[in-house]
Amino acid sequence: MNGGDGGDVAAAPEGPPPPLDWKFSQVFGERTAGEEVQEVDIISAIEFDKSGDHLATGDRGGRVVLFERTDKKEHGGNRKDLEKTDYPISRHPEFRYKTEFQSHEPEFDYLKSLEIEEKINKIRWCQTSNGALFLLSSNDKTIKFWKVQEKKIKKVAEMSMDTSNSKASGNGNVGSSTVTSNPKLHLANGGCTDKDKSYTSLSNALSFPSGGIASLRLPVVVTSNETNLVARCRRVYAHAHDYHINSISNNSDGETFISADDLRINLWNLEVSNQSFNIVDVKPANMEDLTEVITSAEFHPNHCHTLAYSSSKGSIRLIDLRQSALCDKHSKLFEEHEAPGSRSFFTEIIASISDIKFGRDGRYILSRDYMTLKLWDINMDSGPVSTFQVHEYLRPKLCDLYENDSIFDKFECCLSGDSKRVATGSYSNLFRVFGCNPGSTEATTLEASKNPMRRQVQTPSRPSRSLSSITRAVRRGGDSNTPGVGVDANGNSFDFTTKLLHLAWHPTENSIACAAANSLYMYYA
Repeated sequence: MNGGDGGDVAAAPEGPPPPLDWKFSQVFGERTAGEEVQEVDIISAIEFDKSGDHLATGDRGGRVVLFERTDKKEHGGNRKDLEKTDYPISRHPEFRYKTEFQSHEPEFDYLKSLEIEEKINKIRWCQTSNGALFLLSSNDKTIKFWKVQEKKIKKVAEMSMDTSNSKASGNGNVGSSTVTSNPKLHLANGGCTDKDKSYTSLSNALSFPSGGIASLRLPVVVTSNETNLVARCRRVYAHAHDYHINSISNNSDGETFISADDLRINLWNLEVSNQSFNIVDVKPANMEDLTEVITSAEFHPNHCHTLAYSSSKGSIRLIDLRQSALCDKHSKLFEEHEAPGSRSFFTEIIASISDIKFGRDGRYILSRDYMTLKLWDINMDSGPVSTFQVHEYLRPKLCDLYENDSIFDKFECCLSGDSKRVATGSYSNLFRVFGCNPGSTEATTLEASKNPMRRQVQTPSRPSRSLSSITRAVRRGGDSNTPGVGVDANGNSFDFTTKLLHLAWHPTENSIACAAANSLYMYYA
């Protein structure tokens, strides 16, 4: 049945897309050489809004900083003018500083004798309304609902002029006139020296002309065309968690959200701040029987009744809110069983999931544990679809990582808008991007700097070291005897003191924002 025109010949299957070529875009808060970073300025949360036009960051000082996209606004105008204008086809997102506000302050719990840090743990954008931006921010104990809106500035106009011929005007200015008064009546507090007269009212002392008083000038408040961004806390959701909040997540219904700590997940209504519903509770009757805790929780992006939460044992549970009020039974369980004989003291520690994210279509869940990234298909609970090695070269150093507590670092992860790529952070301010398509070998390592391709860390199938590479690492401060510094399988030095924990992928374009200490770096491909 092969026609002469070759029309029935099947097209060759498409291979995986080529690796992306990442380029530096912007940096906010760049450090100068030798500059010491203040603890309160270190970025602790990053989040794009659903449209990708706004970006929010939170820091350890309890502040939230908002950025807005600028490359779209420059293309304003009507359709006819835009059609005549020649713009580059591919233009990467560019952002500018918009505003900032103090979200949380340090507190002290007198009942538990516990200091509550102001550090922002999570930020989540809510649905916009009437041109106003809404977002949730959380520290360890309290969640706040913020409204950020442009308001016109009210100013005091100039006072009325002191002219004798002016007349009363309709804008609030008072016309000029004369006042007849006896000079000897002008005493402090309205006193009078004339003992023969009793002044019981002001009208006896002063005569007010019908035109008004020239010397009495009233200010006129007018609304100018200038605007000012105002952030106002609409609601405070407090006193619902005994343990530190590790996650907040918006529901797709636009009305509710969840907050999770080590043992419980609570469901809130955005309009009700004094009541929440406990939907997951893993606290045992006897705390000595506690074997795992909740590490992260996320709502499904499309199904308002579905959410997932991860545990310190490396499992992910999918629950359905329609099954019961208290979802103590999961509908699906995703976990990867360890190989026989591979168990060690560090097995459970490195298996603990620090972050989970749904893909934009809700089909896939991305999880990050200390060593790997795993991509799960919610329709297949037998095991992950893909596993990406992130920290395999650190396996021989687990003892050192345990001693300096680096093994407990919580790295975040993110997916691209089309779910074809994933990304996560590492040490030495590096982050890695992997391709998810079948057959893809994309595994790019970039450094959070103006030259992201400077540090290329390729993980070969058979790690090899040469004398020259080890020498280079030592000369660059990669001596394994130096505290917090080590050498990977390729001789590249890595620094445990500089870690890239937080990053976010733009929802519609290949653009990544990541935090290196107090600096926000943005890249595009």
